[in-house]
Amino acid sequence: MNSQIAAILTIDGIASGAIYVLIAIGFVLIFAVTRIIFVPFGDVTAFTALTLASLEGKQLPGTIGMVAVLAALATLMEIFGLWRADELKRIPRALFFYLVLPLAPAAVIWLTSGTLLPAAARIVLTVAVILPIAPLLNRIVYRPIADSTVLVLLIVSVALHFALSGLGLLFFGPEGVRTESLIDYTAIIAGTPVSGQAMLIVASAIFFSFLLYLFFNYTLYGKALYATSINRTGARLMGIRPQQSGTIAFLVGSLMAAASGILIAPVNTIFYDSGFIIGLKAFVGAIIGGMVSFPVTAIGSAFVGILESFAAFLSSQFKEVIVFSVLIPVLLWRSYTLVHAEEEDDE
Repeated sequence: MNSQIAAILTIDGIASGAIYVLIAIGFVLIFAVTRIIFVPFGDVTAFTALTLASLEGKQLPGTIGMVAVLAALATLMEIFGLWRADELKRIPRALFFYLVLPLAPAAVIWLTSGTLLPAAARIVLTVAVILPIAPLLNRIVYRPIADSTVLVLLIVSVALHFALSGLGLLFFGPEGVRTESLIDYTAIIAGTPVSGQAMLIVASAIFFSFLLYLFFNYTLYGKALYATSINRTGARLMGIRPQQSGTIAFLVGSLMAAASGILIAPVNTIFYDSGFIIGLKAFVGAIIGGMVSFPVTAIGSAFVGILESFAAFLSSQFKEVIVFSVLIPVLLWRSYTLVHAEEEDDE
Protein backbone atom coordinates (compact mmCIF):
# COMPACT_ATOMS: atom_id res chain seq x y z
CA MET A 1 0.00 0.00 0.00
CA ASN A 2 1.42 3.38 -1.00
CA SER A 3 0.35 6.88 0.00
CA GLN A 4 -1.89 7.27 -3.06
CA ILE A 5 -3.90 4.15 -2.20
CA ALA A 6 -4.05 5.18 1.45
CA ALA A 7 -5.44 8.59 0.46
CA ILE A 8 -8.11 7.01 -1.77
CA LEU A 9 -9.11 4.57 0.98
CA THR A 10 -9.28 7.40 3.51
CA ILE A 11 -11.56 9.45 1.25
CA ASP A 12 -13.85 6.47 0.66
CA GLY A 13 -13.86 5.75 4.39
CA ILE A 14 -14.77 9.33 5.25
CA ALA A 15 -17.66 9.21 2.76
CA SER A 16 -18.95 5.95 4.25
CA GLY A 17 -18.38 7.30 7.74
CA ALA A 18 -20.46 10.37 6.93
CA ILE A 19 -23.43 8.09 6.17
CA TYR A 20 -22.86 6.27 9.44
CA VAL A 21 -22.71 9.64 11.23
CA LEU A 22 -26.24 10.52 10.13
CA ILE A 23 -27.63 7.14 11.13
CA ALA A 24 -25.70 6.95 14.40
CA ILE A 25 -26.85 10.42 15.48
CA GLY A 26 -30.41 9.28 14.82
CA PHE A 27 -29.78 6.22 17.00
CA VAL A 28 -28.49 8.36 19.84
CA LEU A 29 -31.28 10.92 19.54
CA ILE A 30 -34.08 8.35 19.68
CA PHE A 31 -32.44 6.38 22.50
CA ALA A 32 -31.71 9.47 24.59
CA VAL A 33 -35.30 10.67 24.42
CA THR A 34 -37.25 7.38 24.48
CA ARG A 35 -34.78 4.68 25.74
CA ILE A 36 -35.52 2.77 22.52
CA ILE A 37 -32.70 1.24 20.47
CA PHE A 38 -34.43 1.65 17.14
CA VAL A 39 -33.04 -1.39 15.31
CA PRO A 40 -35.21 -0.80 12.17
CA PHE A 41 -33.37 2.49 11.58
CA GLY A 42 -31.31 0.87 8.84
CA ASP A 43 -34.44 -0.62 7.28
CA VAL A 44 -35.92 2.86 6.92
CA THR A 45 -32.69 3.92 5.20
CA ALA A 46 -32.89 0.96 2.81
CA PHE A 47 -36.58 1.63 2.12
CA THR A 48 -35.63 5.18 1.12
CA ALA A 49 -33.10 3.98 -1.44
CA LEU A 50 -35.45 1.31 -2.80
CA THR A 51 -38.36 3.76 -3.02
CA LEU A 52 -36.24 6.26 -4.95
CA ALA A 53 -35.09 3.49 -7.30
CA SER A 54 -38.72 2.49 -7.90
CA LEU A 55 -39.64 6.05 -8.82
CA GLU A 56 -36.68 6.22 -11.20
CA GLY A 57 -37.96 3.03 -12.82
CA LYS A 58 -41.47 4.52 -13.12
CA GLN A 59 -42.79 1.84 -10.76
CA LEU A 60 -45.19 2.19 -7.84
CA PRO A 61 -43.21 1.54 -4.63
CA GLY A 62 -44.79 -0.73 -2.04
CA THR A 63 -43.79 1.83 0.58
CA ILE A 64 -46.93 3.86 -0.04
CA GLY A 65 -49.16 0.89 0.84
CA MET A 66 -47.24 0.35 4.06
CA VAL A 67 -47.53 4.03 4.96
CA ALA A 68 -51.28 3.93 4.29
CA VAL A 69 -51.78 0.91 6.56
CA LEU A 70 -49.59 2.39 9.30
CA ALA A 71 -51.43 5.72 9.08
CA ALA A 72 -54.82 4.01 9.39
CA LEU A 73 -53.71 1.94 12.40
CA ALA A 74 -52.09 4.91 14.13
CA THR A 75 -55.17 7.05 13.54
CA LEU A 76 -57.50 4.42 15.01
CA MET A 77 -55.27 3.97 18.06
CA GLU A 78 -54.99 7.71 18.61
CA ILE A 79 -58.75 8.26 18.30
CA PHE A 80 -59.42 5.40 20.72
CA GLY A 81 -56.93 6.87 23.18
CA LEU A 82 -58.50 10.32 22.95
CA TRP A 83 -61.97 8.81 23.40
CA ARG A 84 -60.88 7.00 26.56
CA ALA A 85 -59.28 10.20 27.88
CA ASP A 86 -62.43 12.19 27.04
CA GLU A 87 -60.48 14.53 24.75
CA LEU A 88 -62.68 14.30 21.66
CA LYS A 89 -61.92 17.88 20.65
CA ARG A 90 -58.40 16.80 19.71
CA ILE A 91 -59.63 14.23 17.16
CA PRO A 92 -59.47 16.63 14.13
CA ARG A 93 -55.84 17.39 14.99
CA ALA A 94 -55.10 13.67 15.26
CA LEU A 95 -56.72 13.02 11.89
CA PHE A 96 -54.59 15.74 10.29
CA PHE A 97 -51.26 14.60 11.74
CA TYR A 98 -51.74 10.83 11.67
CA LEU A 99 -53.79 10.42 8.49
CA VAL A 100 -53.79 13.43 6.17
CA LEU A 101 -50.11 14.35 6.34
CA PRO A 102 -48.75 10.78 5.88
CA LEU A 103 -51.17 10.00 3.04
CA ALA A 104 -50.61 13.23 1.07
CA PRO A 105 -47.19 12.29 -0.47
CA ALA A 106 -48.34 8.68 -0.91
CA ALA A 107 -51.34 9.95 -2.89
CA VAL A 108 -49.11 12.14 -5.09
CA ILE A 109 -46.86 9.16 -5.87
CA TRP A 110 -49.88 7.00 -6.67
CA LEU A 111 -51.38 9.64 -8.97
CA THR A 112 -48.09 10.16 -10.83
CA SER A 113 -47.17 6.46 -11.10
CA GLY A 114 -45.82 5.52 -14.52
CA THR A 115 -44.46 9.03 -15.04
CA LEU A 116 -40.75 9.84 -14.82
CA LEU A 117 -40.68 12.89 -12.60
CA PRO A 118 -37.70 15.28 -12.43
CA ALA A 119 -34.89 14.14 -10.14
CA ALA A 120 -35.59 16.81 -7.53
CA ALA A 121 -39.29 15.89 -7.41
CA ARG A 122 -38.43 12.19 -6.98
CA ILE A 123 -36.15 12.95 -4.06
CA VAL A 124 -38.67 15.25 -2.37
CA LEU A 125 -41.49 12.72 -2.74
CA THR A 126 -39.29 9.89 -1.48
CA VAL A 127 -38.29 11.82 1.64
CA ALA A 128 -41.89 12.94 2.20
CA VAL A 129 -43.29 9.40 2.05
CA ILE A 130 -40.50 8.00 4.27
CA LEU A 131 -40.74 10.68 6.99
CA PRO A 132 -43.94 9.37 8.63
CA ILE A 133 -42.75 5.75 8.93
CA ALA A 134 -40.75 6.02 12.17
CA PRO A 135 -43.29 8.28 14.00
CA LEU A 136 -46.15 5.97 12.97
CA LEU A 137 -44.24 2.91 14.18
CA ASN A 138 -43.62 4.74 17.43
CA ARG A 139 -47.36 5.39 17.87
CA ILE A 140 -48.40 1.85 16.98
CA VAL A 141 -45.63 -0.27 18.49
CA TYR A 142 -43.63 1.63 21.08
CA ARG A 143 -45.95 4.10 22.77
CA PRO A 144 -48.24 1.42 24.28
CA ILE A 145 -45.17 -0.16 25.96
CA ALA A 146 -43.26 3.05 26.63
CA ASP A 147 -42.81 2.25 30.33
CA SER A 148 -41.26 -1.16 29.67
CA THR A 149 -37.59 -1.87 30.36
CA VAL A 150 -34.88 -1.16 27.81
CA LEU A 151 -34.48 -4.92 27.25
CA VAL A 152 -38.17 -5.36 26.37
CA LEU A 153 -38.03 -2.38 24.01
CA LEU A 154 -34.93 -3.85 22.36
CA ILE A 155 -36.61 -7.22 21.84
CA VAL A 156 -39.58 -5.48 20.24
CA SER A 157 -37.22 -3.49 18.00
CA VAL A 158 -35.50 -6.66 16.79
CA ALA A 159 -38.88 -8.26 16.03
CA LEU A 160 -39.95 -5.12 14.19
CA HIS A 161 -36.77 -5.23 12.10
CA PHE A 162 -37.52 -8.76 10.92
CA ALA A 163 -41.09 -7.75 10.07
CA LEU A 164 -39.91 -4.77 8.01
CA SER A 165 -37.24 -6.87 6.32
CA GLY A 166 -39.91 -9.34 5.21
CA LEU A 167 -42.07 -6.51 3.94
CA GLY A 168 -39.09 -5.15 2.04
CA LEU A 169 -38.69 -8.47 0.24
CA LEU A 170 -42.41 -8.44 -0.56
CA PHE A 171 -42.41 -4.84 -1.80
CA PHE A 172 -39.15 -4.65 -3.74
CA GLY A 173 -38.03 -8.22 -4.44
CA PRO A 174 -34.58 -9.74 -3.92
CA GLU A 175 -32.76 -7.71 -6.59
CA GLY A 176 -30.33 -5.00 -5.58
CA VAL A 177 -30.62 -1.46 -6.96
CA ARG A 178 -28.57 1.67 -7.42
CA THR A 179 -29.98 5.07 -8.20
CA GLU A 180 -28.69 7.77 -10.49
CA SER A 181 -25.72 9.76 -9.26
CA LEU A 182 -26.72 12.99 -7.60
CA ILE A 183 -23.70 14.84 -8.94
CA ASP A 184 -21.34 13.98 -11.81
CA TYR A 185 -18.10 15.70 -10.87
CA THR A 186 -14.61 14.63 -9.88
CA ALA A 187 -12.05 16.92 -8.30
CA ILE A 188 -8.31 16.31 -7.98
CA ILE A 189 -7.13 17.22 -4.49
CA ALA A 190 -3.41 16.82 -3.76
CA GLY A 191 -3.18 14.42 -6.68
CA THR A 192 -6.03 12.25 -5.40
CA PRO A 193 -9.34 12.02 -7.28
CA VAL A 194 -12.36 12.86 -5.12
CA SER A 195 -15.82 12.22 -6.53
CA GLY A 196 -18.50 14.85 -6.26
CA GLN A 197 -20.78 12.24 -4.68
CA ALA A 198 -18.31 11.73 -1.82
CA MET A 199 -18.03 15.48 -1.29
CA LEU A 200 -21.82 15.77 -1.31
CA ILE A 201 -22.14 13.01 1.32
CA VAL A 202 -19.62 14.64 3.65
CA ALA A 203 -21.13 18.11 3.13
CA SER A 204 -24.61 16.74 3.84
CA ALA A 205 -23.44 15.09 7.07
CA ILE A 206 -21.89 18.38 8.21
CA PHE A 207 -25.00 20.32 7.17
CA PHE A 208 -27.45 18.05 9.01
CA SER A 209 -25.22 17.98 12.09
CA PHE A 210 -25.19 21.79 12.09
CA LEU A 211 -28.98 21.87 11.72
CA LEU A 212 -29.30 19.55 14.73
CA TYR A 213 -27.02 21.84 16.71
CA LEU A 214 -29.24 24.81 15.90
CA PHE A 215 -32.37 22.74 16.63
CA PHE A 216 -31.22 21.69 20.10
CA ASN A 217 -29.82 25.05 21.13
CA TYR A 218 -32.17 27.59 19.59
CA THR A 219 -35.64 26.04 19.30
CA LEU A 220 -38.22 25.30 21.96
CA TYR A 221 -38.84 21.77 20.70
CA GLY A 222 -35.12 21.05 20.61
CA LYS A 223 -34.69 22.19 24.20
CA ALA A 224 -37.68 20.07 25.20
CA LEU A 225 -36.05 17.01 23.61
CA TYR A 226 -32.79 17.77 25.36
CA ALA A 227 -34.55 18.13 28.71
CA THR A 228 -36.39 14.83 28.17
CA SER A 229 -33.13 13.07 27.35
CA ILE A 230 -31.53 14.35 30.56
CA ASN A 231 -34.39 13.56 32.94
CA ARG A 232 -37.76 12.26 31.75
CA THR A 233 -39.44 12.74 35.13
CA GLY A 234 -38.10 16.26 35.56
CA ALA A 235 -39.16 17.19 32.03
CA ARG A 236 -42.66 15.86 32.73
CA LEU A 237 -42.87 17.95 35.91
CA MET A 238 -41.91 21.04 33.89
CA GLY A 239 -44.84 20.49 31.52
CA ILE A 240 -42.98 18.68 28.74
CA ARG A 241 -44.88 15.67 27.42
CA PRO A 242 -42.52 12.70 26.86
CA GLN A 243 -44.94 11.28 24.27
CA GLN A 244 -44.69 14.41 22.15
CA SER A 245 -40.91 14.50 22.60
CA GLY A 246 -40.73 10.88 21.47
CA THR A 247 -42.75 11.65 18.34
CA ILE A 248 -40.45 14.55 17.45
CA ALA A 249 -37.36 12.39 18.07
CA PHE A 250 -38.68 9.68 15.75
CA LEU A 251 -39.57 12.30 13.13
CA VAL A 252 -36.07 13.80 13.21
CA GLY A 253 -34.58 10.30 13.17
CA SER A 254 -36.71 9.41 10.16
CA LEU A 255 -35.39 12.50 8.38
CA MET A 256 -31.81 11.41 9.08
CA ALA A 257 -32.58 7.90 7.79
CA ALA A 258 -34.19 9.31 4.63
CA ALA A 259 -31.22 11.59 3.96
CA SER A 260 -28.85 8.65 4.46
CA GLY A 261 -30.83 6.51 2.03
CA ILE A 262 -30.81 9.21 -0.65
CA LEU A 263 -27.05 9.70 -0.29
CA ILE A 264 -26.02 6.05 -0.13
CA ALA A 265 -28.22 4.79 -2.99
CA PRO A 266 -25.95 6.00 -5.84
CA VAL A 267 -22.73 4.55 -4.34
CA ASN A 268 -23.88 1.22 -2.87
CA THR A 269 -26.08 -1.55 -4.22
CA ILE A 270 -29.01 -1.70 -1.83
CA PHE A 271 -31.05 -4.85 -1.22
CA TYR A 272 -34.21 -5.25 0.83
CA ASP A 273 -32.15 -6.43 3.82
CA SER A 274 -29.15 -4.10 3.42
CA GLY A 275 -30.43 -1.80 6.12
CA PHE A 276 -29.53 -4.11 8.97
CA ILE A 277 -25.80 -4.24 8.26
CA ILE A 278 -25.69 -0.50 7.53
CA GLY A 279 -27.51 0.27 10.76
CA LEU A 280 -25.30 -2.12 12.72
CA LYS A 281 -22.12 -0.38 11.58
CA ALA A 282 -23.62 2.98 12.50
CA PHE A 283 -24.58 1.48 15.85
CA VAL A 284 -20.90 0.77 16.49
CA GLY A 285 -20.28 4.51 16.16
CA ALA A 286 -23.18 5.21 18.52
CA ILE A 287 -21.70 2.78 21.06
CA ILE A 288 -18.35 4.57 20.83
CA GLY A 289 -20.24 7.72 21.74
CA GLY A 290 -21.85 5.94 24.69
CA MET A 291 -25.33 6.47 23.17
CA VAL A 292 -25.28 9.94 24.73
CA SER A 293 -22.62 12.13 23.08
CA PHE A 294 -23.33 13.44 19.60
CA PRO A 295 -19.77 14.73 18.90
CA VAL A 296 -18.10 11.50 20.06
CA THR A 297 -20.69 9.50 18.09
CA ALA A 298 -19.81 11.46 14.95
CA ILE A 299 -16.09 10.88 15.48
CA GLY A 300 -16.67 7.19 16.20
CA SER A 301 -18.81 6.76 13.09
CA ALA A 302 -16.19 8.42 10.89
CA PHE A 303 -13.59 6.09 12.41
CA VAL A 304 -15.79 3.08 11.60
CA GLY A 305 -16.05 4.20 7.98
CA ILE A 306 -12.28 4.63 7.60
CA LEU A 307 -11.59 1.33 9.37
CA GLU A 308 -14.05 -0.45 7.08
CA SER A 309 -12.40 1.01 3.98
CA PHE A 310 -8.91 -0.13 4.98
CA ALA A 311 -10.19 -3.50 6.20
CA ALA A 312 -11.89 -4.13 2.85
CA PHE A 313 -8.60 -3.42 1.06
CA LEU A 314 -6.51 -5.61 3.33
CA SER A 315 -8.97 -8.50 3.67
CA SER A 316 -12.43 -8.13 2.18
CA GLN A 317 -13.54 -11.45 3.68
CA PHE A 318 -12.91 -10.26 7.23
CA LYS A 319 -13.85 -6.59 6.96
CA GLU A 320 -17.10 -7.05 8.92
CA VAL A 321 -15.26 -9.00 11.62
CA ILE A 322 -12.66 -6.24 11.92
CA VAL A 323 -15.28 -3.49 12.15
CA PHE A 324 -17.46 -5.22 14.72
CA SER A 325 -14.43 -6.29 16.76
CA VAL A 326 -14.05 -2.62 17.68
CA LEU A 327 -17.05 -3.08 19.97
CA ILE A 328 -15.14 -5.41 22.30
CA PRO A 329 -12.48 -2.96 23.60
CA VAL A 330 -14.99 -0.09 23.60
CA LEU A 331 -17.50 -2.03 25.71
CA LEU A 332 -14.78 -3.27 28.06
CA TRP A 333 -13.46 0.26 28.53
CA ARG A 334 -16.90 1.68 29.22
CA SER A 335 -17.71 -1.18 31.58
CA TYR A 336 -14.64 -0.40 33.68
CA THR A 337 -14.90 3.40 33.61
CA LEU A 338 -18.62 4.16 33.92
CA VAL A 339 -20.52 4.07 37.17
CA HIS A 340 -23.27 1.45 37.03
CA ALA A 341 -26.72 2.47 38.23
CA GLU A 342 -30.16 1.00 38.30
CA GLU A 343 -32.50 2.00 35.49
CA GLU A 344 -34.45 5.13 36.30
CA ASP A 345 -38.06 4.51 37.24
CA ASP A 346 -40.49 6.98 35.68
CA GLU A 347 -43.42 5.94 37.79
